[in-house]
Amino acid sequence: MLSHFEHRFIPTLFNDSGCPTPAAYKASICDPDTMTYDQAMADTDHVQEWREAMQKEISSLESLGSWDEVDISDATSRVIPGTWVFRVKRTPDGEIKKRKARFCCRGDLQDDDFETFAPVVSWTSVRLFLILTTILGWITCNIDFSSAFLQADLPSPIWVHLPRGFTSQRPGRTCLRLKKSQYGLTVAPRLWHQHLIAALKEMGFKQCSLDQCLLYKENVLVIVYVDDVGVAAPTEALLDGFVEDLRARGFELTKEGSFSEFLGIKFEENKDEGTITMMQKGLIKKIIAATGLEDCNPNRQPAAAAALGIDPDGEPYSEPWNYPSIVGMLLYLTTNTRPDIAFAVSQVARFNHNPKQSHARAVKMIVRYLRGTKDKGMIIKPDGTLSLADWVDADFCGLFKRDPDESPSSVKSRGAFLITLSDVPLIWKTQLHSEITLSTTEAEYSTLSTSLRTLLPVRDLLIEVTNAIGVSPTLRATLHCRAFQDNRASWQLATQQRLTNRTKYFLVKWHWFWSHVHRDSTDDEDDQRFVVIETCSTHVMRADILTKGLLGEKFEECRKMIQGW
Repeated sequence: MLSHFEHRFIPTLFNDSGCPTPAAYKASICDPDTMTYDQAMADTDHVQEWREAMQKEISSLESLGSWDEVDISDATSRVIPGTWVFRVKRTPDGEIKKRKARFCCRGDLQDDDFETFAPVVSWTSVRLFLILTTILGWITCNIDFSSAFLQADLPSPIWVHLPRGFTSQRPGRTCLRLKKSQYGLTVAPRLWHQHLIAALKEMGFKQCSLDQCLLYKENVLVIVYVDDVGVAAPTEALLDGFVEDLRARGFELTKEGSFSEFLGIKFEENKDEGTITMMQKGLIKKIIAATGLEDCNPNRQPAAAAALGIDPDGEPYSEPWNYPSIVGMLLYLTTNTRPDIAFAVSQVARFNHNPKQSHARAVKMIVRYLRGTKDKGMIIKPDGTLSLADWVDADFCGLFKRDPDESPSSVKSRGAFLITLSDVPLIWKTQLHSEITLSTTEAEYSTLSTSLRTLLPVRDLLIEVTNAIGVSPTLRATLHCRAFQDNRASWQLATQQRLTNRTKYFLVKWHWFWSHVHRDSTDDEDDQRFVVIETCSTHVMRADILTKGLLGEKFEECRKMIQGW
């Protein structure tokens, strides 16, 4: 058994083998919730809580039979060090839940060459899970696995130095011979994934062909993100049966309430209105605090009307906060719950490698907008059908005279699309085109082609899942695809599929989707194999908010159509 001992704090970062800790293992300056060993021991207000968390972690590992204490001479390969990671765990609203200590192995120092890939569920599948379960009226729950990685056995032993702050009661020089997978090992995520998926397959689940971490069988739907698992079923009895089946296979887990929290995102259910609101209040508060704008005046929009350029001769960046770190947090926010800031964040993300003060001001404009909308998110209110809609828009040469004339980006267009399921945002994307387009028609058409690469696989995923989980034929009959464009020339080329002197130079790769498009009366418009492409007026084009900086009522109208507020 390992024993905890008192020690004297030394204000230098060392790892558990006595060597200076590399920069990659230092706590991020923009993340005060993550600490090193020395930082936690210097936290005099909470040092006793940190020590108790360490003792709890070691006791848990020993109770699971994670290792044997052996003489260091028994090691047949390199003995790798471990490291402590201390973290303040918070709710999605930013409230402190607990202080947690995690002993991790330095997997980056392992000599062996392992296969390490382990997939996680995409956020498209998570939103699809939420929309489907809301339409069907299914019950949901979270599954919390206790020390998940440790529940998978190692195929061969690995040797690790003793955790810092603990000694062994056996004589001589001691190390740990691991028997169970541990956090930090290069193979740990893959071993856990294989262990869990094998058990689910034994229980009769099948993996979706387009997302390995979306699993289903009749009347049950499961999403897996490492050790965070969401489950949906028509009745509580089916959920309880699922949990008991996992326990019978040796899994240690806790069944939590309804699907109200997942990866830092909170889901607030309003049963009276039949809606779910997805929010990331905690992350927004963290961004505001990191930039020091807690007392700022809020903005009504996240971006100015003029596009944000390279600004090569601009004032050098001088803010105290870390630009790439803040942009990274903004990207996680916009990818999951806030499409209203997607365009603004995409603009500032272009300059992570060389930000100027003008770019910092653009970031602060986004943060001031978030300051005024910190309690907002995305409202999920399905219309009761399985209809897919693809809203496509482009901004032709939006950076002309904003980037230097000699830069290729100055003549590049921005394309964006928004895919909705049951009138709820499912996927959204905005980015500069990789190729230079020579007309508005070309910019719009290439964006349409790109968006359909995403839409058609989503359609196939939806067909596969709804057929497997027992959705009624009446509801399945509402599954059809439509794409909306506000450029008539692009619509004509996509539907009539006839090249003219003005369009015959378009890249051949953009025409790949023609066989999927509903063209004439011989095609069944309700056939799920086809996409119906339609024109719409610019004032109802939902993707408009993703291509340019809208102001005033136009921005708020577009946001209302997408996010419901």
